[in-house]
Amino acid sequence: MIFEVAVIFLALLWALSLWFFLNYSKRQRELAAQQAQGDALRDQRIKDLAKRLDDYQNGSVRMGEALHELRATVAPLPDKLLQLEQRDPNSLSFAQAARLVGMGASVDELTQSCGLTQAEAELMSKVHRSE
Repeated sequence: MIFEVAVIFLALLWALSLWFFLNYSKRQRELAAQQAQGDALRDQRIKDLAKRLDDYQNGSVRMGEALHELRATVAPLPDKLLQLEQRDPNSLSFAQAARLVGMGASVDELTQSCGLTQAEAELMSKVHRSE
């Protein structure tokens, strides 16, 4: 009788151990599936971020190239402006008018002090006040 009870006890213990093992295995598979899904989402996010970074880098390179071209275009302008001012004696009055507009001079003051026509004074006022 003790032998039968021991066998039944061992059988129940074995069945209980098997049930715990199967539950543990099932939970491990579920956790592995969840982790694989999380890994896939992370990998996709990394790919998306890498693409965005490439786009930003390409945009920065294009912007740098555009700035370089703009700098090459703008660099000779001060010399050209100086040449124009030296070549045209009336341009001095335009430079003076631009300074006066910056200081708040009116159109009438420009016509009187710089010798500009009314239309030239209005144009200078509009151009240099918008800056």
